[in-house]
Amino acid sequence: MKCVILAGGLGTRLAEETKTKPKPMVRIGNQPIIWHIIKIYRHYGVKNFIILAGYKEQILKNYFKKNFNKIKNRKYSTYYDPKNDFFVTCINTGLKTNTAGRILKIKNLLMKEKKFFLTYGDGVSNINIRKTFKIFNEKKYYALVSAVKPPARYGVLKFNKNLVVNKFQEKIDNKNIWINGGFFIFSNQIFKHIKKYSSSLEYETLPSLIKKRKLIAYDHKGFWACMDTLRDKINLNKIWKSNDAPWKIWL
Repeated sequence: MKCVILAGGLGTRLAEETKTKPKPMVRIGNQPIIWHIIKIYRHYGVKNFIILAGYKEQILKNYFKKNFNKIKNRKYSTYYDPKNDFFVTCINTGLKTNTAGRILKIKNLLMKEKKFFLTYGDGVSNINIRKTFKIFNEKKYYALVSAVKPPARYGVLKFNKNLVVNKFQEKIDNKNIWINGGFFIFSNQIFKHIKKYSSSLEYETLPSLIKKRKLIAYDHKGFWACMDTLRDKINLNKIWKSNDAPWKIWL
């Protein structure tokens, strides 16, 4: 079973880093975050990865070319890591292609796959991939999305029409709030819900699945973090340097 990683966006909210590199190449410790994501999935037996590149895609390819063995006579740039026994295929899906559109561009590579994993190139978690797959197999749905608790990081101000502050809440109560954690499983039926390269996974495809009642959630209550801003990058590096990173589930 293949794992597809969305890695083509501009990453504008992390402009301090993404001016010179795609966000999946921003480092946690001495490795880019995409390496951490691959290691999470590899821990659960996944050996084939498809990287959907776009913005500064050559930097991604150069990383794999430098660190892994290039497989010759392949249509797409494919690399093999003999140490960890996995393959990575890096495909340029365009600079302006939307998230669902990137998936559509590799339809020919996925239609023979009854199911495939998909995730974003900027999130790490200790989510149990094996458990999500078991749940997905037991249900007749086209897709599974991980649901996670958003970090209660900001204080909230409430004020009246005269801008007089009448309440300050240090942290948002996220007890009953869940957000998209970015760890998906799809069946190849997903392509019935992606019509064009400009289609958005978040704003078109997932709502379409919800309307057809074909999307199931897996409520992950453990660690999850997304490298969305410089603050996130600094925090993830701090956790990694503590030698107790929750997402480091591999040996």
